[in-house]
Amino acid sequence: MENKEYGQIKISEDVISTIASLAASEIEGVAEMSGSITGDIIEILGKKNLGKGVKVVVEENKVYIDLFILTEHGVVIPDVAWKVQENVKNAVENMTGLDVKQVNLHVQGISFKKESVQENIQ
Repeated sequence: MENKEYGQIKISEDVISTIASLAASEIEGVAEMSGSITGDIIEILGKKNLGKGVKVVVEENKVYIDLFILTEHGVVIPDVAWKVQENVKNAVENMTGLDVKQVNLHVQGISFKKESVQENIQ
């Protein structure tokens, strides 16, 4: 939270989660964000969960982010992870002005979906 001349600015953890999720999804090799059972139920009910697979903690303008992803089959996981961490850190810092201290990436699994689609096309 920042104190400005006209009042305070507080950026919701949900907003930061959405920014982080979108930034992670931009990286080639990320198949999807891995959500919790609660998040999956919300999606089944028809609501889009843009912060899916992201846990955010904000302490005194410092942000700590945990991301839970599925990678595509055949990618080099450490390379994808470094790109995700860098992109998420840059996106959150540029859009919010907050200091991102950690972006912890948890690879929950590997997705074979895109490979199956490509095989059907050929």
